Amino acid sequence: MADRLGVSAKAKSVLQRENVFWADDDPVQRVTTYIPWTIAKGTGLLKDEVPHQYGIHGVFEDKGHTMKHIREEISARMPRAEETQHLRLPPGVPVIDVWHTSVDQDGQPYEVTRFVMRADMTGLLYDVPVE
Repeated sequence: MADRLGVSAKAKSVLQRENVFWADDDPVQRVTTYIPWTIAKGTGLLKDEVPHQYGIHGVFEDKGHTMKHIREEISARMPRAEETQHLRLPPGVPVIDVWHTSVDQDGQPYEVTRFVMRADMTGLLYDVPVE
């Protein structure tokens, strides 16, 4: 993670946030976000519910990081045991594993989020303008 965010691997330099998203009574994705501590310290990112009207992305913009580029690495695989438990997966259901990196106006990565999604209840659609 340190390499992806350009921070020290020898120091506690990254905040990790975890969330599970639900569709009715079914957990459909587990989301883990990693944020450099230099951005997160002293902000609402340290609270369970981010107290900003625009959520974590509002905090990033307030700290001077405007999203200008994203990179997403997507793969499908069978779940690990703990993912099967967290997502309550029936036997044989794979997951979609997405690594999302947000890059700011200066070309610096400032947030990495990993989405692990049930493949039987998830679809991906990308509709992105190309400049």
